[in-house]
Amino acid sequence: MLTRRIALLAPIAFALLAAAPAKKRAPAPRSAAPTYPAPSTAALPSKVRVALETDAGRIVVEVDVQRAPATATNFVRYAETRRFDGTAFYRAMHLNWGEQPNGLIQAGTRGDPKRNLPPIAHEPTNVTDIPHKAGTLSMARYAPGTATGDFSIMVSDQPGLDAQPDSADPEAQAGYAAFGQVVEGMDVVKAIFAAPISETEGEGIMRGQILAKPVKIISARRVADAPSVP
Repeated sequence: MLTRRIALLAPIAFALLAAAPAKKRAPAPRSAAPTYPAPSTAALPSKVRVALETDAGRIVVEVDVQRAPATATNFVRYAETRRFDGTAFYRAMHLNWGEQPNGLIQAGTRGDPKRNLPPIAHEPTNVTDIPHKAGTLSMARYAPGTATGDFSIMVSDQPGLDAQPDSADPEAQAGYAAFGQVVEGMDVVKAIFAAPISETEGEGIMRGQILAKPVKIISARRVADAPSVP
């Protein structure tokens, strides 16, 4: 029963830092702020691959435009306009129950208004049929419909993040929007997950989940388009 209760709490923990800006530090020397082009409106193929080059190695993901059009397209537009460049994997949520390793890692813009595109419509898993399995990409958010530029990668299966339409809890009903899968670099994902955690960063439930040294995303770029689904 305790394990089940913790599993149901996982979505709450997942959402808390969806759009929270990074903790303020001493100002760096002033430099010109980057500018980002407007995202393309061109149609995308049914699946698109994006390579994330990080300080820890390369992660290639395949997003499912056909089944999760709003969410997958949003991710591609951030990559195409280089809004992920210079961001980081900053969070590793370790769950101390079930088979280990158990949890997820999180990355993205951390609410940076200069990088963020407008929020996107929520696409629940009971509509997309993309469950939260190991290697699945999912959008971080507050309320449904607030997701922007933060995403997570599952290190293990997380069914507690799937939509539960029969639940009395509106948050559980909505679940989180899964939209793709790691196709290369799960060893890098697990290495990020295993990196040291800060003893001081993070507030409330986030204490004990912030990486001591965030793993920088050097670049995020589209790679050869995946074959279209018939």
